[in-house]
Amino acid sequence: MADTTAGANGQRGYRKVLRGLDLTLFTVCAILVIDQLAASAAIGPQAVFWWIFTMVLFFIPYGLITAELGSAYPDQGGIYAWVRRAFGPRWGGRTAWLWWINVALWQPSVFILFAGIFAALFMPDLSLWTQIAIAVALTWITVWINIVRLDIGKWVPNLGAIFKVAIMLVIGIGGFVYASNHGVANELTLSSMAPSWGASLAFLPVIVYNFMGFELMSGASAEMKNPARDVPLTIAVSGILIAAFYLFATIGILIALPLEEIDLVSGIVDTLRVLLGEGGASGAFVIALGLMALYSFLANMVTWTMGANRSAAEAAIDGNLPPMFARLHAVHKTPASAAIVTGVVTTVVIVIYGFLAADAEDLFWTLFAFSSIVFLLPYLLMFAAFLRLRSIDASTARPYRVPGGEGGAWVLALLCILFILQAIVFFIYTPGEFDATYAASVVIGVLVTILIGEFLVRGRRRA
Repeated sequence: MADTTAGANGQRGYRKVLRGLDLTLFTVCAILVIDQLAASAAIGPQAVFWWIFTMVLFFIPYGLITAELGSAYPDQGGIYAWVRRAFGPRWGGRTAWLWWINVALWQPSVFILFAGIFAALFMPDLSLWTQIAIAVALTWITVWINIVRLDIGKWVPNLGAIFKVAIMLVIGIGGFVYASNHGVANELTLSSMAPSWGASLAFLPVIVYNFMGFELMSGASAEMKNPARDVPLTIAVSGILIAAFYLFATIGILIALPLEEIDLVSGIVDTLRVLLGEGGASGAFVIALGLMALYSFLANMVTWTMGANRSAAEAAIDGNLPPMFARLHAVHKTPASAAIVTGVVTTVVIVIYGFLAADAEDLFWTLFAFSSIVFLLPYLLMFAAFLRLRSIDASTARPYRVPGGEGGAWVLALLCILFILQAIVFFIYTPGEFDATYAASVVIGVLVTILIGEFLVRGRRRA
């Protein structure tokens, strides 16, 4: 199948500024999510089983597949470009739309959480609209970082990765130290870690969700020094680090905190206060780590918007999304207009939250939850594209190939597809606690999002 994407990337003047270490830190920053750690630990001791289960049957296959795609097809836009090669322009446009809109809708919740934790740390009486103002300010700081030169902007996720690793180490080591002084809060035995197949399955999508993001760096493939070498190596190194830190920190929380004290809402700061204490030097250390956690929220959104905006910009330049996403910065060649549109959408959602939070917060977040499924849908297309490109484009050199031949490729891709499908199901259906109103809200939100994207893609292709 002929494709001119790679050539077009070269003509656009992208500067090659991303080295292997940058890509490793970028990927660790994208995937290592601190604010979801408490939700994973809340599964109980069986969380250890689910982490290992998901690592072996999903995280490793997903990493191997992404390593082959990213090294064989180093096209700007990453997941968009891969699906476009495999299934054509419209499917590429649909993928870029779902990828971009999910990030634009997810960003408000992260920055609202940032404002809430900031208030808990420093200003407990901070008003709602001041928190809204903080979230809006962070949105436009993120837009600015997306527009500046990548060799400058890349240091935001680089530092974020370092902070995340530091916090995970403190939680893990602190958990073991706390347990040595106060005893083990939850016994970790083979029987206690054995999985139950009931309500705890509702947490499995959280673990899958926490493992997503290997393909994100490939959104900037044309800005990499050596993607054929660095993408597979980055996935191997960052994958080992991410898996180890997730497991270590989860065990640290479980041996230190009884399940009933693992708070899904207050999350990381309360956990640090329990492990380290609140007075004197310990309190100052908690505040320092809390500031690192707050910075990591900003870094996380910078990382994801960098990838999503580049995919949307490439799709628009190719004529598969509206031109409002297409303009690159004249000097930096960064996705300026896509970043601005993301900022506008995020700002609108944050302001809407400000009006609804006082009397309809639960309804708002129920409707907002559909973005989790919107986030997962492009991965179904990515894994299908991997199999199709193996079939229709076997002659392309693959610096890295998934082991096991065609049979191995099919087994790993189908495993990944099954994991994504089960995550989508359990985001809608909680075993034993099915809420028809919640499920309908999520499904309607997903359908509306898909229809809007279809209108944009088909309208652009007719133009």
